[in-house]
Amino acid sequence: MNAKFDAAKGKSRILVLLLIDLLSMIVAFVFFINSTRIPKFNTSDTLLSIVLLLVCVFVFRFVLLVYRQMWRYAGSEVFLRMTLADALGGASYYLLDRLFLHVQAPFANLVAAVATGLLLTLSSRFVYQSLRRRTRLFRRDELDSTVSVGNRINVGIVGAGEMGVLLARELNCNRSSRYHPYCFFDNDRRKIGSIIQGLPVYGPDTQIVDKINAMPIQGIIIALPNMSPAAQKHVFDIYKQTNCRVMIYDYSLDKSEAMEKKRTVREINIEDLLFRDMISLDDVQIREAYRDKTILVTGAGGSIGSELCRQIAKIGPKRLILLDVYENGVYEIQQELKRQYGDKLLTRTIIASICDAKRMYEIFQKYLPDVVFHAAAHKHVPLMEHNCAEAVINNIFGTYNVVDAAEKAGVQRFVMISSDKAVNPTNMMGATKRVCELIIQSRKDSKTDFVAVRFGNVLGSNGSVVPLFQKQIAEGGPVTITDKRIIRYFMAIHEASQLVLRTGCRGEKGELYVLDMGKPVKIMDLAENMIALSGFVPHVDIKIEEVGLRPGEKLYEELLFKTDECQRTSDERIFIEHDMVHTRSEVETMLAMLRSTIEQGDSDQEIRECMMQLIPNYQPSKVVNGKAADTFEMKQAATHVYSDISVSPRIPS
Repeated sequence: MNAKFDAAKGKSRILVLLLIDLLSMIVAFVFFINSTRIPKFNTSDTLLSIVLLLVCVFVFRFVLLVYRQMWRYAGSEVFLRMTLADALGGASYYLLDRLFLHVQAPFANLVAAVATGLLLTLSSRFVYQSLRRRTRLFRRDELDSTVSVGNRINVGIVGAGEMGVLLARELNCNRSSRYHPYCFFDNDRRKIGSIIQGLPVYGPDTQIVDKINAMPIQGIIIALPNMSPAAQKHVFDIYKQTNCRVMIYDYSLDKSEAMEKKRTVREINIEDLLFRDMISLDDVQIREAYRDKTILVTGAGGSIGSELCRQIAKIGPKRLILLDVYENGVYEIQQELKRQYGDKLLTRTIIASICDAKRMYEIFQKYLPDVVFHAAAHKHVPLMEHNCAEAVINNIFGTYNVVDAAEKAGVQRFVMISSDKAVNPTNMMGATKRVCELIIQSRKDSKTDFVAVRFGNVLGSNGSVVPLFQKQIAEGGPVTITDKRIIRYFMAIHEASQLVLRTGCRGEKGELYVLDMGKPVKIMDLAENMIALSGFVPHVDIKIEEVGLRPGEKLYEELLFKTDECQRTSDERIFIEHDMVHTRSEVETMLAMLRSTIEQGDSDQEIRECMMQLIPNYQPSKVVNGKAADTFEMKQAATHVYSDISVSPRIPS
């Protein structure tokens, strides 16, 4: 029923347009005929000329689909289409007149008639658009007096360029949009004071903060393409001083990218607050390394594992094997890949525990993977502090099982995901990861290339602090942090995954790779920025509360053991950490001690003490945090002095 109604409504709209255009052109063409002043031009010639000219013009308007356009959204392209149709119609009439009618109407009069008809027609469209826009604005003003600000808000658009104008046009045309464009902000003095798309342009931004707080706007949308990290930080620092929520218009002006990427106004995310260039390693070497290979990912349902699966799927592997013990997570990534690739991607999803050595051996012998990415692990620090045996069994012995099965199956390359918490660990999770690194390094004599890759906190991962902050801000606070002094290294999840893939196609074996995480971020600064960019005043509108360090938590993180022995690779974001390598027999002895301790049913504290014997630099978090003020990382965070924005200060050049 609705479809029939919409169809009838569409036909009536076209009929109304035809009648308006017919009247406009008849008026113009009668003027044309009366101004010819040719004696032999009788009534029949007049009627014939008018009809023929109308037919010619309307034929070309239909040929060029003029009446298929939605005029409420019409822009320059549509108006040019109508202009071309009328020009072709007038030219056709001129030829027919010269060849068949022989009225010999003056060319100038014909041009004047067609131009007048076109002018009247376009004027009707402009009047329609103007009235519609004014009516919509009037209705919106009425609604704004009764509807809450959260449902429809006035926004200022930063950037009166192509992207900003595109956004303003979209918001004006979209009836259901939450945002009503109020004005532009721009630094171009040629634009300041002018009106673009019906909106005033204010600026420069260095003088605009006080004015914004006096304006009836509740949001700021940044619509600036291709901002450098320094420019992005400058813009954020200015507009977070307002009482407005700051957002980004996430849309590329590159047509090829725009086709793939949906236009959207989104909230500021943590990647934006890192203020550094995101890396992308989509090169031939990576594609060739994994194309037509059987690749197995453990922990495929986790944050890193699932992103690795997405990246690998784009390359075109022979087969992608998703292994995880948690069925819900791996099911979600399996369904996502099926929706996106269908039968083009051959996958196999296996539910199994890496703690089951026999099961791991059977899986590896059955599928004989070429490359393995080992991302399965227990990673939550406080939970593992109270579940030490499970941390050792899953992280250490699970890794050993997978490593052993991979070696026996003749895997070409094995990449284990480690953590910055393995450096001078202060908790059980970090200590278990350090033992896993030792297992990998002890296999240098293997035919399989075993490597480990270490990086810090991954944005977007399960349990990340950022979603927690967002939820707390949405609830009105307070935002809770464990300690205002805490600093962390952050990396976007797609960055981490691509760098892991890059390490997987390098030539070294038995090495421990370290990813450059950029400069460390103070969690307090992160919380304050997120609050300010949400339109609130930190510590005033939304409180920030310290709740105390969690068990095993460290005030700072390190990425390297010995920076003076760090080796830069050909990839500027990947380094090799050189440390004392343990032999297989030494590692087996360590594992035997751990196995004996767990089998005896010892307590968490006894297991922790055993780990401290095996990993000499494993110290209680209280001891390490007591000396934190003297460390390089904390001093750098306190002074905010960093070298290059894209290079970690811990890594020598």
